[in-house]
Amino acid sequence: MNHPLDTVDLSQRFAEACARVPVAQGPAALAKELARIAPHYAFREVLARGGWYRLGGVIDNQGRHVADDIERWVADELARHDDDLAAVAAAHAEKRLRATRLIGKTHYWVARTGSGAADFVQVEIEELQEVAYHTLFADGEVPASTEELVDPRAGCTGHPMALGMPFYQLRRVTAIADHLAAMRAQKPEPQPIHRFITDWERSSAAHASDFSNHWVIAVREHLDRYRQTIKSAIPVAAINGAPPRFESSYGARGLSLASALQQFDKQIGYPMAWFFHLLTTKAVPHAVATAVVEDMKEDFCYLPDRDMQVVRGWLHNPYNF
Repeated sequence: MNHPLDTVDLSQRFAEACARVPVAQGPAALAKELARIAPHYAFREVLARGGWYRLGGVIDNQGRHVADDIERWVADELARHDDDLAAVAAAHAEKRLRATRLIGKTHYWVARTGSGAADFVQVEIEELQEVAYHTLFADGEVPASTEELVDPRAGCTGHPMALGMPFYQLRRVTAIADHLAAMRAQKPEPQPIHRFITDWERSSAAHASDFSNHWVIAVREHLDRYRQTIKSAIPVAAINGAPPRFESSYGARGLSLASALQQFDKQIGYPMAWFFHLLTTKAVPHAVATAVVEDMKEDFCYLPDRDMQVVRGWLHNPYNF
């Protein structure tokens, strides 16, 4: 695929599409927009991960927004009250202010851009809904810290109240191969994600299916103490829910172990799935790799040579996530 990939342009156009498409229309409407914007790339949704939230703002007892950013609001209030949290609590005790949260789900869309395992573009689209969460300074209480005020461990005592309809918002567009190349430029030796990709390409898995059919990449960037941008990446299995159970007893060897490996691979959908889930989801115990190699030493080998080389290489120099 030789079409140039401009992630900045795609990000702008996808962000506009997210603002246009109502969540109620579902993934099919998003797919139509992505296809219209980038017709050269066959985008498909491979994973949706929910159960997370982001801090929101502050609303009054009528549901009107006092602030869109609760952390900034708290910082401003402390500055106005000489960093006295008790004084801030006293000033707002009767107002019945509530903090809000953005309850989220991330939809991962991918499209191949080349023949390599990492040659794909990944689009992360968030499905968000703002809800009214805990009451600030309930009953005049003074929280122990600002962290306890904005994000209390006790959580919400009542049922969070939706403040509007869910909406889509673009998180990021990532050319995965470029991101991994930038990581290599930061640190010469291969990092776990590079070894993971290489092991995939060396194994039977690469001959059976596309990497991006089964994995997305959780990419991160942060500033180090020298204010340099540090990139990282972790593979995430594109499975909605838990991976299948690895049906093998502790210490299993021979035919019993071979059968368990084959069954696990069949349920996931590609050969060597057990090995890659051993590194990531921990659905398969690390000891299984040792048992596989021990079986091979006793002339009971049920894996192709290329897969055995991958397993032996990992045992010689382990990595995981």
